[in-house]
Amino acid sequence: MVILDGGMGRELQRSGAPFRQPEWSALALTEAPEAVVGVHAAFIAAGAQVITSNSYAVVPFHIGEARFAEEGRQLANVAGQLARHAADTGPHPVRVAGSLPPLFGSYRPDLFQPERVEEVLRPLLEGLAPHVDLWLAETQSAIAEVRAIRAHLPEDGRPFWVSFTLQDEDVDTVPRLRSGEPVAEAVQAVIELGAAAVLFNCSQPEVIGAAIDVARSVIDQQGGEVAIGAYANAFPPQPKEATANDGLDELREDLDPPGYLAWAKDWRARGASLVGGCCGIGPEHIAELKLSLG
Repeated sequence: MVILDGGMGRELQRSGAPFRQPEWSALALTEAPEAVVGVHAAFIAAGAQVITSNSYAVVPFHIGEARFAEEGRQLANVAGQLARHAADTGPHPVRVAGSLPPLFGSYRPDLFQPERVEEVLRPLLEGLAPHVDLWLAETQSAIAEVRAIRAHLPEDGRPFWVSFTLQDEDVDTVPRLRSGEPVAEAVQAVIELGAAAVLFNCSQPEVIGAAIDVARSVIDQQGGEVAIGAYANAFPPQPKEATANDGLDELREDLDPPGYLAWAKDWRARGASLVGGCCGIGPEHIAELKLSLG
């Protein structure tokens, strides 16, 4: 079992770092970089073996078109540097995942602009590349964006992980991405793209188990060696019109560290080998995972 970290944004806010809309977690890259290192370090101390760069909000959607054009690459570079420093000074070996977020807005596959993928993705890749051990396209709502990201990745030998966000409202019997596409199709695409891992994140824990089952079935049918992972959020179900990071959602009281661990144990039993947390999952949750699963 590989233990991942938890959510960066809420931990930054909890630490007292500058935190406001629309910059969200990107604000601390320039105004409180020491807080970013502190959050990374807290997750590492809790037992995380993979931490994710604080580059999720380094996109025009959060920092604006003009600032992204001017500073996007440098902000991504700072995010990579801070994560690398925390990883290299921690008490145990830690890999750094370079976060490649939804390029045009979380939970909103309808906002995807294929003609702009290279323009937005290139600064992230160039800024993060000197510092990361693997590429993580996370909170992906649609297969098309994952294909586009993979097409622009450097052929640098680093593993490519893909993490999808799932429908957690009006759920039917078929696990689906927020685009409505079946998870089975998404996993098949990930295999074809040569990804080393498929994960499910920023969704309620209740919908992740079924997605893991589907992923395991598709991977077994293909005879592949793609790892499976999960890192849920602690939010109530997010409606189709929701936009991630547009405000601080209330956290579910039942997803305290023991409550979250119960879900993680279920994911492991279903075949997950990479487990961490997303929004609202803090170092105390990761410590519980490490103690019981790591």
